[in-house]
Amino acid sequence: MTNRQFMKIVLLVLFPYFLWSQNTKRNQVDLSYEDLKQAFTENRGNDKKQLHYANTYIKRAQIQKSNINLSRGYFLLSHLFEGAKCIQYLDTSIKYATNTNDIKFPALSYSKKGYELKKQFRFDEALANFFLAEKYAKKNNLDFYYNVKHSIGMLRSEELGQVEEALVLYRECFNYYKGKNVRSPEYATEYHNVLFALADAHKSLKNLDSTSFYNKMGYQESKATKDQYYISYFILNEGANQVLKKNYKAALDSINKALPQIISDKNYGNILASYFYLGKSYAGMGNEKKAIQNYIKVDSMYVINKRIIPEFVGGYSYLIEHYKQTGDKEKQLKFLSKFMKIDSLLQRDYKQLSKVLLKEYDTPHLFAKKESLIQSLQKKQSASSTWILILIGSLGGLICYQYYLKKQYRKRFEAIIHPATPIVASGTRAEKSDSAAEENKMQEQQWLPVEVVQQLLEKLAQFELNKGFLEKTISIQKVALQLNTNTKYLSKVINEQKGNTFVHYINELRINMLLPKKRTTFCVNLR
Repeated sequence: MTNRQFMKIVLLVLFPYFLWSQNTKRNQVDLSYEDLKQAFTENRGNDKKQLHYANTYIKRAQIQKSNINLSRGYFLLSHLFEGAKCIQYLDTSIKYATNTNDIKFPALSYSKKGYELKKQFRFDEALANFFLAEKYAKKNNLDFYYNVKHSIGMLRSEELGQVEEALVLYRECFNYYKGKNVRSPEYATEYHNVLFALADAHKSLKNLDSTSFYNKMGYQESKATKDQYYISYFILNEGANQVLKKNYKAALDSINKALPQIISDKNYGNILASYFYLGKSYAGMGNEKKAIQNYIKVDSMYVINKRIIPEFVGGYSYLIEHYKQTGDKEKQLKFLSKFMKIDSLLQRDYKQLSKVLLKEYDTPHLFAKKESLIQSLQKKQSASSTWILILIGSLGGLICYQYYLKKQYRKRFEAIIHPATPIVASGTRAEKSDSAAEENKMQEQQWLPVEVVQQLLEKLAQFELNKGFLEKTISIQKVALQLNTNTKYLSKVINEQKGNTFVHYINELRINMLLPKKRTTFCVNLR
């Protein structure tokens, strides 16, 4: 088969697919705005496809020069990004929607921008955008107007600590939805949202009976519409409420009943809340072990999610006190350090909540406690290090002392047997008669006069006294020059009178000088 034939076959096989691809592209361009929006929604989780449909939506709007559809297209695009990029697309959406008098835009874009700014802890800016969304929605979209009002209430309540102001907004929303069919798909979720917000706000204000009232109502409404998501959250919220009422067994029952669904939803914030209130329940019942287990789980959830709100930091103070009582300073310092880090983050991100943060400790106390723990642990480590150094020093001193004694014994032994005694070829010592010894001595004296030997010994004594042996570049030539003699005489005297070579003589002087200092230092350390 030739290459030309192969290419013909490939083209014949692929040509129908090529036509289909072209038709698909053409069809996508021909899709209505509603179809493109639906395709975008159906491909949730597939960013590549969603990006394609959003861009196709925008391209179509550009061709038709439709400002409102450009606004809607950029709103879709904003869902695929976070942070500055998301806000950039929302601002573009707002720009195209201004003066269109649309029932949804730019209110939707302002609202989404508010949520994006809220995620960045830019609460004042978020609030300003929610107010703009509320302003535009009030003109021609009351449903969305109350949706935005609810969002403002959530921001005030959860992020700014303005619970009473938020409660007023929640009641307005509640009164609005009461006039609607709250069990219809159109209004059910919004109604459950408002009921939960009312229950949670009353819990924050310690209106515990009102909390139970709205939790019960919310549970019944969620069950009527089979809203499993909110069923579990009303149960959890009532469990937390029972903790505040000190009905710990009832609290445990509710929280453990809600927890599996909350874990299934992967709602890390409420998983953390569940473990916190379980810990609080067990602590209230005096079950310290289980309280610790659950507060440690709270910390684990914080490590995973890197997010915690002021309501749930109390577990750290419990852990700190527990490890203080058990004397585990390392764990006490670990959780105190985490607690301080969270304190710093909360003070940064929730400036307006500073008056209600960390009631168990004030910041100066935290710093003082941490410093005290660090010093305590350092002292412990220092004490351990000191004992190790003492032990090493003791062993080193003992070894040096043993070496010194051994050297002294060796010198004495050599002095006794006379190091200059000649060795015969057979390896046995030659016996010297008194006359032979005398003859040797006379020969030595003839070779080196006694007065010369005496003078050199006196000069060496002065050399030792002046510590001349400490010079780094010392040599026999230099010492001979200092003592006004020659190297031959000097070497002979050191060999015969000191019992050493020049090098060993110098080294021994240095060692003998150092040994007393080491022993003195060792004694000081022991004291």
